Amino acid sequence: MDIEGGVAIVTGSSSGVGAACARQLAERGCHVVINYSSNEAGARATEEACAVFGVETEIVKANVADDGDCRRMAAVATERWGRIDALINNAGTTKFCAHGDLEGLSKRDFLDIYAVNTVGAFQMTRAVEPAMKRGGRGSIVNVASIAAIMGVGSSIAYAASKGALVTMTLSLARALGPQIRVNAVCPGFIQGEWLRDGMGADNYERTKRLLEESTPLKLTTTPDTVAEAIMYFVVGGDVITGETLILDGGMHLNTAPLTRR
Repeated sequence: MDIEGGVAIVTGSSSGVGAACARQLAERGCHVVINYSSNEAGARATEEACAVFGVETEIVKANVADDGDCRRMAAVATERWGRIDALINNAGTTKFCAHGDLEGLSKRDFLDIYAVNTVGAFQMTRAVEPAMKRGGRGSIVNVASIAAIMGVGSSIAYAASKGALVTMTLSLARALGPQIRVNAVCPGFIQGEWLRDGMGADNYERTKRLLEESTPLKLTTTPDTVAEAIMYFVVGGDVITGETLILDGGMHLNTAPLTRR
């Protein structure tokens, strides 16, 4: 799909993978809705990075767990540009909790995490569906996690929510074709502040080093490498839908997983 002159919404695009996706879409000549929930400064920085490529942007503060916010974000895109061509469901949340600490997670923790990671992606998809179908095309990419595949992540609730997101990707791909393609990516350890803050600096560096020593490709991902894979689904995967791509340097091939995502 040629995205030049098109319009994309990237949720959670004030930092990390979302910001990298916004920049890479802009580099391809795509106008971008930049979304944040709390990091306005980061959203402004993403806007500046996109402006270098001469595209237009809109910054929208919105919580994807709120259906009204999701519909408002889609409306911003259609009112300004009259179309939506791509949606990157990147917004996510977690609670860092050791898997063996079952008392460390409450019902509210599960509901809050699912509300953003799974329900939020569904609500955003529902919000953009009419515009994509009117335009006769659309590409949706859900940012899941290796936790969805391996059951190892920042918490059991997080892994479960991402597993549900992968399953939902299959359901939506069936439901929304032929106009709309729906795919997912499952990154492993992503270098950056989100994991560093959640894991603590020492644990972050130790885990990163162990993965870079033990995985078949001897590397961990970055926001840019994850965004590159997402761009493939957006612009190069015209015959692909319902697929989940693992991006972890081969970590899932190891018998003793080391990462927490």
